[in-house]
Amino acid sequence: MKFTVRFRDPLFAILNLGLVYHFFLADTNLLFPLAYLLAVICFQAATWHFAKLKGAMPWIAFALPLVFLILVRYVHPELLAPLSSSIRAKLAENPEFGWSARFIGLSYLAFRASYLVLEVRNGVVERPGFWRYLGFCFFLPSFSVGPITPYSQYRRGFAADLRPELTLGRSLLRILVGAVKCLFIAPILNQLTYSEFLLDGHHHPWSDVPIAVFAYYGFLYCNFSGFCDIAVGAGGFLGLPVAENFDNPFAARNVKDFWNRWHITLCVWMRDVLFSPLSKALIRKAGPSRANHAIALTILVVFLVVGVWHGAGWNYAAFGAMHALGVIANHYYGIFLKSHLDKTQMRAYNSSRLVRYGATVLTFCYVALSLALFANPGHSLADLWLVVQAP
Repeated sequence: MKFTVRFRDPLFAILNLGLVYHFFLADTNLLFPLAYLLAVICFQAATWHFAKLKGAMPWIAFALPLVFLILVRYVHPELLAPLSSSIRAKLAENPEFGWSARFIGLSYLAFRASYLVLEVRNGVVERPGFWRYLGFCFFLPSFSVGPITPYSQYRRGFAADLRPELTLGRSLLRILVGAVKCLFIAPILNQLTYSEFLLDGHHHPWSDVPIAVFAYYGFLYCNFSGFCDIAVGAGGFLGLPVAENFDNPFAARNVKDFWNRWHITLCVWMRDVLFSPLSKALIRKAGPSRANHAIALTILVVFLVVGVWHGAGWNYAAFGAMHALGVIANHYYGIFLKSHLDKTQMRAYNSSRLVRYGATVLTFCYVALSLALFANPGHSLADLWLVVQAP
């Protein structure tokens, strides 16, 4: 028993690293995935080490994974080609070569590691041992598509006196539901989306456009939430809790409510890491009388970051700006209602079925339209124009 407890964390970390390599990194050229894995482990080791120190060191630990992510996401290989013959050869072979597609799971890895530093610094958790830290960072079920489970939740699975949050039966059912979503329903919906439906080379009436718009929304939801269901179920099967990432986003009453239901763990990260400190700083600078405008500016910044986090193209920034507009509009609309309605009228307004259903339909359509910025094949204005001209 003592042997098992002593070596549990190293064995679990090594098992996860091996599985991550096998499922996501192994290919005919072993050098790159091995170099990637070793580089990330070194970055994680530095993050883990600096997190325990005082002064500015925890902030270095917080920034390290994010800096690595930014370099991978936004530094094109052409900038490093003069320094490396192998990169020059790779670009000569494939001019479109980029880092992002090769560094699978890096976004979620970086966000988990950075958030852990904040939890340690704020006294929410004690700094984990190095092997448990690696096991958390490279936890296979949530490695490639999230969720961004905080360490404070993950560690509960190692408590000897805590019962699992999901029973074995519910865990297996969750895996089955997720598999049906992403392997059965999502491919069917994908056949009705922009590239597979509107751009199939045939003439389409304008009545086909709403089909593609809503089918793409459904496809993204089933695909993404399906993988998250599998991650939650697999975590439950192992006795390690994985954070929920979706809560029926189709029922969202406004864009703000949508982000409380869609990619929940990303929203929590953005709220704690960016929105709360930035809004407080702006309110202090602008004064209480301009607090509402400071919050609106913070919303814009946060959603531009959310958009760029999804990718480096203009369309991702436009997606973030469109959702910022929706949340800011809701922010000012809420202020308007509070200034014109008393408490009784507000309760009546909020409980009105007509208002709720109307708001839900409008939000559903707004979000579905915004996702068209993800859908055009080449993520360019020309490709988006092809979609517009398809009917």
